[in-house]
Amino acid sequence: MTTFSALTHVQGRQAAEALAEACEDLEPEPVGTGVFEIEDGSDRWEVGAYFTEAPDDIALALLAAAFGANPFAVSELPDVDWVAHVKRELTPVRAGRFFVHGSHDADNVPEGVEALWIEAAMAFGTGHHNTTKGCLEALDRLETQGFQPRRIVDIGCGTAVLAMAAARLWPVTVLASDIDAVAVDTAAANVIANGLDGRVICIEAAGFGHQMLEDNAPYDLVLANILKQPLIDLAPQMASVVAPKGKIILSGILVTQADEVVKTYGMHGFALDQRDDLGDWSALTLTRQG
Repeated sequence: MTTFSALTHVQGRQAAEALAEACEDLEPEPVGTGVFEIEDGSDRWEVGAYFTEAPDDIALALLAAAFGANPFAVSELPDVDWVAHVKRELTPVRAGRFFVHGSHDADNVPEGVEALWIEAAMAFGTGHHNTTKGCLEALDRLETQGFQPRRIVDIGCGTAVLAMAAARLWPVTVLASDIDAVAVDTAAANVIANGLDGRVICIEAAGFGHQMLEDNAPYDLVLANILKQPLIDLAPQMASVVAPKGKIILSGILVTQADEVVKTYGMHGFALDQRDDLGDWSALTLTRQG
């Protein structure tokens, strides 16, 4: 099936979300829209709409002008099985004691590792991105240091790779939430595939906005591999749900953004334990004081 993408950039998250919502009223109607932060500290956002018919160039131009966005760049996309393509390209990843792999590498798991089977799918977190790898290494280090959390939650869980890693390290039930329904379904399937059904519970929620998440607070360990601005927005709530001496592992942060995140969390009672920079990305481990 031929598909088309229409992409533009606009200043500010609010304008981007409003433009994406307006795109949904176009004719022909898009089959999906997306909003993504351009992670260079400029507060510029990419807005994308995807169509099975060629979009109306005039309608797109009017929308871009109305929202102060760049003109839409429209492209015809090749008919590619992207999941199959990603499977071919992904190689296993070693992060601390963890070995993250797809089904195509199930026969190549070395001895003495914690293997996590993650399939390519429409959710973030295969272990190949340095943000995920940094979080896995931080988890490995905490367990080695003797940290023993009883209540753990993974916010913005994607494929649930971090939640499953935590469940492999500690004999507790881990909660895993994501705002995206596709991610939650993918996470739940991965949990079953890794033999962790009942040990990791997947929930659709924005932040901590779910009764189960509220009822299980305070947490000894919170994992949040998302983006800088959502992490900053979560800081006050994080302070209210993390137990004194509890740990948080944060990522999805560019190296150039890490100091701002550390400063924000410092204002809410968290002290930096360790910062791990992998390429352009940082993973932060912090402790709630008190």
